[in-house]
Amino acid sequence: MKNLIILIAALTLNLHYSYSQSFEMDGSEIGFDVAFSASNQGGNVGIGLKYGLNFGEYLIVGPSVRYERLWFKNITTAQEGGYNIYGGGAFAHARFFNALFVGAEFEMLRSPFGKDQFAGFITNTGSWAPTLFLGGGFSMEFNEAIRINAGIMYDVINAQNSPFQRSYFLQKKTEFGQPAGYLPVIYRIAFFIPLS
Repeated sequence: MKNLIILIAALTLNLHYSYSQSFEMDGSEIGFDVAFSASNQGGNVGIGLKYGLNFGEYLIVGPSVRYERLWFKNITTAQEGGYNIYGGGAFAHARFFNALFVGAEFEMLRSPFGKDQFAGFITNTGSWAPTLFLGGGFSMEFNEAIRINAGIMYDVINAQNSPFQRSYFLQKKTEFGQPAGYLPVIYRIAFFIPLS
């Protein structure tokens, strides 16, 4: 994990140096997205933080960190428990016309799910899960004080042990119309606040 954080920091500094030569550096922003759900069977609460460097008018790039707490309760067996998800990564967003954005977000997350033949089952040790979300959507700045990005993101990697699998919402169907799992697509709403 330490090596991953050092790599992300080095890449961010390298991008800062490289792009500042060809793009005008135009300040920085801090961003966050929140996750929350609850039911009688469990839920989650979490936050993803992003620090972005603005290159020119359209590009923002930087590191990200994420933490989520999930809990569950099986009503039938009265079993209950919870687990933590955490990790970091990097992101890049391009914004257009103060109306649209496209982006890529890579994160390496500590998942409670196994990545072998027992994928989908909670393990005592957990495993690391890579995610690479590509997508886009609505992006608008309000009074130069806050920007809202709301979009749909597709996980290109779609690892078996991805902790985001519980958030997928587009159901796949067989040629006979039977359910066949979910596409690795999530909603994401993020808020960005200019720092300089």
